Amino acid sequence: MEFDNETATPREDQCMNDEEKKHPLQKLMDNPWLLLTLGILIPFLSYTIWGWIELLMIKPLP
Repeated sequence: MEFDNETATPREDQCMNDEEKKHPLQKLMDNPWLLLTLGILIPFLSYTIWGWIELLMIKPLP
């Protein structure tokens, strides 16, 4: 990474390249709202599907 001599900060074009080089999983982990949404939806959907399967497997009373 190259630095500006005057400010000792990374050059702007280098920062953009670093953003483009991020791994897709790193991009996912950097988004807290997406993680919150997934953390609510995945358990909700899996337990709902599990519940429907359990209800379908119950035998009716004779």
